[in-house]
Amino acid sequence: MDLIENIIAEAQKNLQRIVLPEGAEDRVLRAADVALSRKMANITLIGNEKEIMEKAKNFGLQHISEATIFDPQINPKQQEYTQLLFNLRKDKGLTIEEAASLAENPLYLGCLMIKNGDADGEVAGAINLTSNVLRPAFQIIKTKPGISVVSGVMLMFTGKKEYGNDGLLIFADCAVNPFPTSMELAQIAVCTGETTRKIARMEPQIAMLSFSTKGSAKHDLVTRVQEATRLAQKMAPDLKIEGELQSDAAIVPSVAENKAPGSKIAGHANVLIFPDLQAGNIAYKLVQRLSNTQAIGPILQGMAAPVNDLSRGCSVDDVVKMIAITSIQAIDRKELK
Repeated sequence: MDLIENIIAEAQKNLQRIVLPEGAEDRVLRAADVALSRKMANITLIGNEKEIMEKAKNFGLQHISEATIFDPQINPKQQEYTQLLFNLRKDKGLTIEEAASLAENPLYLGCLMIKNGDADGEVAGAINLTSNVLRPAFQIIKTKPGISVVSGVMLMFTGKKEYGNDGLLIFADCAVNPFPTSMELAQIAVCTGETTRKIARMEPQIAMLSFSTKGSAKHDLVTRVQEATRLAQKMAPDLKIEGELQSDAAIVPSVAENKAPGSKIAGHANVLIFPDLQAGNIAYKLVQRLSNTQAIGPILQGMAAPVNDLSRGCSVDDVVKMIAITSIQAIDRKELK
């Protein structure tokens, strides 16, 4: 877990403005206090100031007064944000009245702050569904140029040093796309490679997973992964990407020698790209529970600016870590401009 402390240390060197739309939620409020006490980010809490400060007092939180508290009901930029949202969505039929109403929604407000240059990243989802977190992000912030799909990465700290990089494996997509096309799967692989370099600080060795290894089975599902592998390799020739591979062939050298002889990635993969959301979500939750793996994420990738979605079962520590990760994504975004 030294990686997380390194991420926090990097965030401390270049403070980013992170907005928390669920500002009055207990875990989010406690996490904000930790982030402020460790000087990890400049925090904006969206919510009623009186409620937030009363909770902070009751919890014995010492640093919430250092946060910016933004009440949607008394928003000095209400007209500016309303106009911004209207301009972005009028071609989709949004009226100015509807824009004004949505601009009071904390999840829309957080994204509007980012779009308007008033914040650098957002963390939400402690009490909201993923679909509700992502909808305003798609409508306002949108995806990166050349990327049409957003996906979710899990950092899986297995504790088993023989797998991945000293026990760390990257799983994707575990959060967003039920059944990606070959092109979408290729984009997920390439984005995950970039995330692996920038967040996990390791050189990705990417395995495109299937129930087949190198043509051992014939099926349309296998063909989709084979095509995705070809497209991903063409999109990012600098990344090490191989497929299709079964999961044991991807991470166990002895199995790889038998199923994929001569492969440079098989048996040594540290990034696992699952063929669909069912496989990815089921796999990460089973690994997490059966092997006492620490799973951090999902870290959303593919957005034009960082918006990260929490699990509704998240802990205070999970929120703190996601604030740090979102800060690193924001720093990287600025460096690429």
